[in-house]
Amino acid sequence: MNKKQVSLLLSTTLAVSLVAGCASGTKEAEQPNAAGGQAEAPKGPTKISIMANLHTPEVPSDMIEKLVEEKANVDLDIQWVPDGSYEEKLNASFATGTLPQVVYMKNQTSLIMFRDAIRNNQFWEIGPLLKDYPNLSKLDKNVLNNVSVDGKIYSLYQERPLSRQGLIYRKDWADNLGLKAPTNTEELYAMAKAFTENDPDKNGKKDTIGITDRSDLVYGAWKTVASYFGVPNNFEVKDGKIQPEFMNPNYVETLKYFKRLHSEGLINKDFPVTSKTDQQNLFITGKAGMYIGSMGDVVSLHTKMIDVNPNIVLDVQNDIKGPQGTFQVWAIPGYGSATLFPKSAVKTEAELKAILSFYDKLMSPELGNLIYWGVEGPHYKKEGDKIVPSEDKKLTDREVKAYQALQVGGESSIDMFVPIHTLPAKDKAEKLVKDNNKSLIHDPTAPLDSKTYAEKGARLQELIKDATYKYILGSIDEAGFQKAVDQWKSEGGNAIMEEFTASYNAAKK
Repeated sequence: MNKKQVSLLLSTTLAVSLVAGCASGTKEAEQPNAAGGQAEAPKGPTKISIMANLHTPEVPSDMIEKLVEEKANVDLDIQWVPDGSYEEKLNASFATGTLPQVVYMKNQTSLIMFRDAIRNNQFWEIGPLLKDYPNLSKLDKNVLNNVSVDGKIYSLYQERPLSRQGLIYRKDWADNLGLKAPTNTEELYAMAKAFTENDPDKNGKKDTIGITDRSDLVYGAWKTVASYFGVPNNFEVKDGKIQPEFMNPNYVETLKYFKRLHSEGLINKDFPVTSKTDQQNLFITGKAGMYIGSMGDVVSLHTKMIDVNPNIVLDVQNDIKGPQGTFQVWAIPGYGSATLFPKSAVKTEAELKAILSFYDKLMSPELGNLIYWGVEGPHYKKEGDKIVPSEDKKLTDREVKAYQALQVGGESSIDMFVPIHTLPAKDKAEKLVKDNNKSLIHDPTAPLDSKTYAEKGARLQELIKDATYKYILGSIDEAGFQKAVDQWKSEGGNAIMEEFTASYNAAKK
């Protein structure tokens, strides 16, 4: 099947027909923790329809799916929707009442958009049931709180490391210049300056810059460096009230820092309009020596860079202290996708419990590793108590990667395989990601609600984003930035702060 045919297939709305009561007649339904009591004799596998986000160009082969069906005694109907059109398909299916039994919200934003529908009793509450399942009951209570709505839990979640953020840098350049890994923001600046001015690649030309960045104030360099300076994570609680990060004085200090980097040519001049691909290409082609973002990117960057220069050496660093002398780094709410169960498709509690029983099995080590790593032999090899993943990325993309989207929980709640990484910097990156957990800045509004924020938050944030870039580029001063903050307040920001504060106070009761 070619890509055009796949696209046509995925764009067709699937009509899902459910057999009433089929879930109550499964083996899972006989268990007290699955259907609340003894049921009649099994009638066959539990039929489960799922809409899942497809992150690969092609729909996957069904090898993993068939193994899961056999081991979990289920009959899966998976509707794979390409990532680029997932939210459009999700909203259309919701509007037409054609959602399947299991729906994945692709991120926090998607879940927030469905909060009103959740409140209107269109999805099953599952919180009181989780204790009855040995694996689902292991889900992190703090992350469950972050996916909750008005203190009630309606969704499972796919675990994400709380913070992957850090620095990837050219260690060979640092060694050439006698530099060690930066441990504070001034040393970070000094490395950026040396990489720009002191010919770190020893080619006799002044053709390098320190930091490569892109037009993204979250996953680019800005937010990570801002957290080093002590800037809150989106919002903070100050004097019992919720206020945005850019009203914290450390935000302006970070603006001054980036303005210095930009004015001295230590960062790509056009970073406010640079794509991620172009940002990475500056690093890959040896034009820039520092990349601030997800430390896990070190593998893909290294793979591409050795094609250009086989002698490059990369390293990672995370413990970079700000002017206050402490290391802090921003955290996500701890989940990627969230999993909801529409009442329009899941008709009875018995049916819901049968589906939850499947997800409980999906968190077992056997099935959890199957959907994440694939099958021993073609997809990985065992070495002692660890595994070596296949280097055939095309094979794993075709047969395994898509199924990772079905995962709930993660390595903190599932006994997952530990991979052996051939690149030392990758092993170090994994360790530093875990070390980040000691120094996290959390977003207090993750489980909170603001109607105005849902309606106007994205547009209002553009005011701040624009003012941030203008300050760094030198087209406005501190007074100009404050003018943008005042505009944010008057056009809805004051209501956002009030609503989040009211939600915060209600949650504490």
